Amino acid sequence: MNYFIIDDDPAIRAMLTEIIEDEDLGTVVGEAEDGSFVDNGLLSIKEAGVVLIDLLMPIRDGIETVRALVDSFAGKFVMISQVEAKELIGEAYSLGVEYYITKPLNRLEIAGILKKVNERMLLEQSIRGIQESLSLFTSRPQSPFVPSFHTKNILEAGRSLISDLGMIGEGGSEDLLRILGFLQNEQQRLGSSFKFPSLKATFAGIAAEKLGIKATETEVQKEMKASEQRVRRALYQALIHIASLGLTDYANPKFEAYSSTFFDFLEVRKKMLELEDKSNKASNQSRINMKKFIQALYMEAVRLIEY
Repeated sequence: MNYFIIDDDPAIRAMLTEIIEDEDLGTVVGEAEDGSFVDNGLLSIKEAGVVLIDLLMPIRDGIETVRALVDSFAGKFVMISQVEAKELIGEAYSLGVEYYITKPLNRLEIAGILKKVNERMLLEQSIRGIQESLSLFTSRPQSPFVPSFHTKNILEAGRSLISDLGMIGEGGSEDLLRILGFLQNEQQRLGSSFKFPSLKATFAGIAAEKLGIKATETEVQKEMKASEQRVRRALYQALIHIASLGLTDYANPKFEAYSSTFFDFLEVRKKMLELEDKSNKASNQSRINMKKFIQALYMEAVRLIEY
């Protein structure tokens, strides 16, 4: 994997480069001390796949730089900062930042997150390969709600993942399974042109499928809202479950595999601190990136089917 580092602190750039090389995560193909020095042309020439970018920089900060690059950059952004302001973190995620690493830098955390980024990009490449293969067999139009021959497998894979995430008994788990089936059918219907739909389109799709063609727009809207609330509650329970695993055993395989794949590690760490501090009431205000979770669930389910 090729990395490009944007940070105004040369010591940070040197440390990130050392970690990437020592952990055999890839190659640092370029550096810049400010976001104003980087454009998509430079990233393309360098063939960068992952941009590690500082939030606070003197001329053009990380938020503005990501906003300028995101539409034409096909790789991943990882934000780095000592600032933990929720509004800034939320804005970064909304722009497409995949992960958020806090300073001072922790070698294990950085290595773990970058491994997840690499795995995710390889999985996306695999999905594109599947899409290209499926496009050879999708010359005839299909209804988006006709079950494909893989639906059973992806639902079984989804149930396994949902069980591992500790939310098999949550009402939202059934909604998540419907989402997996919907995405699988959309991928098979659209072939190589498939892209993950927006959350709104996804919930609209499963609501229409559940209620049938005779449902009114008001009924569909009501079911969409209820479904999203059920899924959000299920994701919160999964966050608690994963954080609990990390408290019990930081080297737990499920914690290592899922803490950064499905969640932003900063939120997992916050939840771990809440659970550890039993004198305080646990907060239910965790910021969970639902879009990231659903995409990760689908890609992980596809991976289980493949292997």
